[in-house]
Parts: sequence; structure tokens; C-alpha cells
Amino acid sequence: MFSIVVIQESFFPQQSNLSKAVNHISSYIASKEFLEFKKESGDLSAADSIYKVALKSSRNDHSEALLAVCVATLPYKEVPIVIPLIKSVWNYPLVSASDSIYNLKNENLPSRFFYDTPLNDYGDKDKLAHFFGFAFLSYSTLFFDFGNLIGNFIEAFEEDFKIQSSVDYRDLEVNFLGKCFGKFLKEDESVLPSQVLVMRTLYYFGNPL
Repeated sequence: MFSIVVIQESFFPQQSNLSKAVNHISSYIASKEFLEFKKESGDLSAADSIYKVALKSSRNDHSEALLAVCVATLPYKEVPIVIPLIKSVWNYPLVSASDSIYNLKNENLPSRFFYDTPLNDYGDKDKLAHFFGFAFLSYSTLFFDFGNLIGNFIEAFEEDFKIQSSVDYRDLEVNFLGKCFGKFLKEDESVLPSQVLVMRTLYYFGNPL
């Protein structure tokens, strides 16, 4: 999904810190503590708790925390890269936790955020990675806004990767909410993911057709 975070370690001087943060966040999501909290408090509050753990793990560095949460909440471990001319596909490994932690993490990922979340086991498990990825871009980019460009790339990637059969307008809406969250954080670092994620549902019920 989020190609900007899978660049070789040589391009990321603090890649080891990112790996540690991803493992820490993944372990938390895989834990019984998190699962019980999610059952008691709901998926929106669970998203907040993941973000708070990421902030603590990143020593309150919001940019690092947003990037780490984006990577940790990805529900897959590889991205396909098409090699030009020969059209060969190479599956590039993402930063992720061990298989046992990774599998539990995916089972426990929050997936019920919106009024139209699909009524199946998967739900909206991929939406947190979209949300935090675009929050990272919005919060960390100073001079250029790559959000729309990368949003289109993500949709094209997911279609090629057979994660979904076509471009999902709901993903694009969540991308926008992530950008909003990143911008809000620049003004007020106390804002929480749930306060922005809930806006999509509030907007729908406040604007009936």
C-alpha cells in the first residue's frame, strides 16, 4: 500500500527506530490487553489507543509516530513492484513484526469505524493505514503536497495487488480525513484520530439525501 514507507533502509537513517516502533505497536495490537480494550471501548477508541502507544514509543515525536502506525497497521507484508520492460513482478517485503505477532495483530486490527463499514470479518481493516499514512504526509510535508498524487498511486497499487477489484472512493475519503488529521495536529497536538474519523459518519447523518 504505502510505498513511501518501504524504501530501502539506506534511505532511512532511523530505520532501526522505525522497526522497533513497528514491532512495539504490533505487539500491543496483538495483545489480550488491546483486544479487551477494543471490546469494551469500541474500535474508534482502540484506534486512539494505538496512536497513543505509538507516540510513547516514538518519544512524542508525532511524525515518527504517524509513520510507525501506518506501517504497523498495514494488513499485508509485501508490495508487488513491476520491473519495467520485462514486466516481471517482485514482491518487496515491508517492515513488519514476526509472523506470530503479525497474524495476531491482523486479527485484532480495529475495523468498525463508519456507518457503511462492510459487514464481514475484514470490515475496514485497511483504513487505519490509509488514515495514518496520509496524516504522516500532511503533518511532515512542509513545501509540497503529495497527498492526492500518492492517494491515486495507492488506489492503483491496491487494484494491481488484487486487494480490491477497483478504485474505492471510501479509501479516498479516508485519505482526506488523514490529511485533515495531520493538519489539525500542527495546530493542536492533543487531537485524537477518533475525533477526525467520526467526521465521516457525522457528515453523512447530518446531510441526508
